[in-house]
Amino acid sequence: MSNVPPPTNFRGAVDLSSLVNRPAEGTPAAAGQAGASAALTLPSLYFEGTDANFNDFIDLSTRVPVVVDLGTERSEQWSQFSPILERVVGGFGGRLVLVRIDVDANPQLTQAFQATAVPTVAALVAGRPVQLFSGAVPEDQLKDVLEQLLQLAAQNGVTDTVTVEGAAGEQDAAAEPAPEPPLPPLHAEAYEAIDRGDYEGAIRAYRTAIAQDPRDAMAVAGLAQVSLLARLSGHSADELRTAAAEAPKDAAAQLGVADLDISGGHIEDAFDRLLTVFPSLDSAGKEEVRSRLLDYFEIVGVDDPRVAKARARLASLLY
Repeated sequence: MSNVPPPTNFRGAVDLSSLVNRPAEGTPAAAGQAGASAALTLPSLYFEGTDANFNDFIDLSTRVPVVVDLGTERSEQWSQFSPILERVVGGFGGRLVLVRIDVDANPQLTQAFQATAVPTVAALVAGRPVQLFSGAVPEDQLKDVLEQLLQLAAQNGVTDTVTVEGAAGEQDAAAEPAPEPPLPPLHAEAYEAIDRGDYEGAIRAYRTAIAQDPRDAMAVAGLAQVSLLARLSGHSADELRTAAAEAPKDAAAQLGVADLDISGGHIEDAFDRLLTVFPSLDSAGKEEVRSRLLDYFEIVGVDDPRVAKARARLASLLY
């Protein structure tokens, strides 16, 4: 049995595996297939995504972060916001690409990204989805969100820059790459530890950051994510699922499979597993499950609708 691969856990992760293997209509990533260190040349920074061709953009996201803009021409707010998003993405000088999705014409992607409002803006990094925000946001806030996305991409080794085919050698000043904002020292220490596979070192760095600033939301989410990596390290999926099947009311066994589900993007399965077993546990088991669920809420994102639903269900079981 093989070990569970190190998961890439992002806020708002959804399972797009059903789309990855669909036949492609086009290959926007083909020009950059020469290797991770090769220059990435594409015909544009802007693409139209569909249910049929989206696997191409999942592949592309292993090289450069892909911003996903879900909307419809029926929405005046989206029509006004989408050009702003395009301009801001272009201002990063090829460090991001933008994919627009018409929610009316692409129901699978609309459902996968849980686009219940337009605009909904998400991203793909290293083949994994990242939920960013719904509704229009001010331009300065949008820039800040995309800077954070680039930090997340760097953590996952997605750092290529796109050169547009036929572009002039000299770049317009507005298209120059924005300077990479330095990570806070303890965050940088945690990222370096993760790169070495030293999850305990990363946990210590994040805990120190939280002790220094309890409002450091990135450190809180980072601690939850690297703790998940540490728990899964050295275990196989078969081992975890067999243990859970053999002990359906054992908190530790069910937590192991819930970790596996979270790492694979099966968010609702993980929540339902723990909330279903919760009433049958003793007080110690209930506290362990409650604490783990709070970690999951940070990993997925506290503003995710699945988190709100699970939080309400947990509250009904506690009180």
